[in-house]
Amino acid sequence: MSLTLPERIDQVEQRIQTAVHRAGRARDDVTLVAVTKKFSAAVICEAYSCGLRVFGENYVQEFAEKRPALSGLTEAQFHLIGHLQSNKARQATELFHTVETVDSGKLARRLNEMGRPLEVMIEVKLSPEGTKAGAAPEELPGIIEAIRSCPNLWLTGLMTMPPWNTDPETTRPYFRRLAEVARIHGLQKLSMGMSHDLEAAIEEGATHIRVGTALFGPRPKA
Repeated sequence: MSLTLPERIDQVEQRIQTAVHRAGRARDDVTLVAVTKKFSAAVICEAYSCGLRVFGENYVQEFAEKRPALSGLTEAQFHLIGHLQSNKARQATELFHTVETVDSGKLARRLNEMGRPLEVMIEVKLSPEGTKAGAAPEELPGIIEAIRSCPNLWLTGLMTMPPWNTDPETTRPYFRRLAEVARIHGLQKLSMGMSHDLEAAIEEGATHIRVGTALFGPRPKA
């Protein structure tokens, strides 16, 4: 018999508690971002009723279609965790509280021009995979300078998406590297780790873990 959403949430929470204890960290140090890509607004509402408050979406247009049904979720925070094109910047600032995937000064300036206060993170590409987005570590000083010159943007940290691997120990070095880069630049938040490797991410300093499958099961195909 498949687990209910409250049961899945409890399982994930237990994994987080175990990992933070092992790492000597506090539970409040880690934010669970429930990834609801491809899931309906009804699923988001159910998750909210179960106590989840931070949600991650990958596509601006998909979330725009769900957003009207979520107006009653007054304490919810919505993060964009997918690649953002400049021509979607206005819509993104209207829909999201945080954009985790800023990867250029140009995009930062475009978001700033929309005139809305917005928390941002910089997506960092730490692998040579062509399918991965993000800025190279050596590009960060220029992007950080660009963001900090934007009065409407609040830079809080870095985000990364390692190459897919079912072995958390294979992705752990990417988490460790992101933490090192963040320390160099004096940034506090680290968005890294997903359903299969959240423990390794927490042990390496993640402040935000992006969890979808472990909470909601496989994504709908349609």
